[in-house]
Amino acid sequence: MSGSRPARWTRRHLDLLAETGVTTAPVIDPAAEPRTLPDHDLWDLWPVQEEDGSTSVAGGYELWMALSAPAVGHPEERHDQARIRLLGKNGEEWKDLGNAFADGASPGSREWSGSAVRRSDGTVSVFYTAAGRRGEAHPTYRQSVIETHPILIADDSGRILLQQDAEHREVLRSDGRMYLPADEVDGAPGRIRAFRDPGWFRDPADGRDYLLVAASTAWMDGFTGAIALAEPRGDAWSLLPPLLVAEGINHELERPHVIVHDSRYYLFFCTQRHTFQPAGRAPTGLYGFAAPTLTGPYEPLNGSGLVLQNPALEPDQAYAWLVLPDLHVVSFANYRSHQGIDLRYVEAAQARAGFGGTISPTLRLTLNGMTTCVVPAATHLHDTPTSS
Repeated sequence: MSGSRPARWTRRHLDLLAETGVTTAPVIDPAAEPRTLPDHDLWDLWPVQEEDGSTSVAGGYELWMALSAPAVGHPEERHDQARIRLLGKNGEEWKDLGNAFADGASPGSREWSGSAVRRSDGTVSVFYTAAGRRGEAHPTYRQSVIETHPILIADDSGRILLQQDAEHREVLRSDGRMYLPADEVDGAPGRIRAFRDPGWFRDPADGRDYLLVAASTAWMDGFTGAIALAEPRGDAWSLLPPLLVAEGINHELERPHVIVHDSRYYLFFCTQRHTFQPAGRAPTGLYGFAAPTLTGPYEPLNGSGLVLQNPALEPDQAYAWLVLPDLHVVSFANYRSHQGIDLRYVEAAQARAGFGGTISPTLRLTLNGMTTCVVPAATHLHDTPTSS
C-alpha cells in the first residue's frame, strides 16, 4: 500500500467545535447501571470479531474482552494492575469468563487495550499492548504491540476459554523515526508517549488485515498524538506513515479504529479534555474523520472532528468509546462529576466513590456522509439496526 500524506487535526478544526444535542451523550444514571463485575473494575471494552467484522459467538454468548483490575484503592492505580478479561454476553446478561491469558504469559508487567479476531482455523488472533516488562520491580511505561493465537475452547460443559499456553510475540514497537519511542520509565496515563491500543481492521478493498495504533510524533519541544498504520509483510508487521496527526493540539489519540459505511472509511478515536494543548481546549469525547480509502485523504466529521462528547454537567462520565460495524457505540463508566473536582487527583476513598468501573449504556450512531448524530441504543448489541 502506498502511503498518503497524513491528515492533520488543527486548531482551525477545533474553532468549529460546538456543543449540540446530536453530538452529546445523555447523562448516565449510575443507579440504573449495576456493576458488571462487583469485585473488579472494567474498562476499554472490545468484541472478539469474526473476519467480516461481526461479533463472534460461542456457546450461545457473544465474546468480548475488557481490561480489568480488582476494585480496590484509587481507580487510577488500576492501570498498573490491568489484565485482559474474557466476557460472554447473552442479551443483557454478562458472564465472567476470567482472565484471557495465564499469569505471566504477557512479556509486559500489565496488559493494556487491543483487539481480537476469530480465525477459520479455530484460533483467535489477539493484538494487545504490553506495558512495562515482565517481572519489573516498579511499573514502567514501555509499550509494544503483542500478538498471540490461542485456540478458542468452547465445549458441551459450558466452558469458554482461550488456550493458556499459546506464545505471546512482540510484533510492533515504535521505530524512533516516524514514531517516537514509547519507553518512558516514569509517568502516568495521559502524560506519556503512546504506542498502544492496536485495532484490527480488514480492508474490503484489498482483503488484507491492517492494524491501527495510537502513537506519538515529534512536535516542537514535546510530542503530539498520531494514529499509526501497520500492514502485514510475511509473518511480520511493518509500520506505515500515520493516517492522522494532532498538529500540536492533543498528545493522545486513543483506541483508533475504522469502520466502512456507505463506501466511506470512518476513522474514530477517543481523547480526554486534559490531553488537549492547552488542557480543556475541547471536551473528552469520541472524534472522527472520514475518507474514500483507508489511507485517505481524511477530513474531520462535523467540521471539527467531534462525534460524541460527555454532557457538560458530567464531563468525565464515560470514556474509551468504540464504534461497532453496526453503528452501536460501547464505552465504560468513568468518573461522575463532583462539584468540578478532577477526581483523578483526590484521595482514594473519594475517587472510588465517584468511579463507575463498569460498562456504560450502549449508544447508537447515525452516519450521514460527513455529519453524525448519536442517540441512546434501542436494541441489544447483537441486534441488527435499521439502515442509516
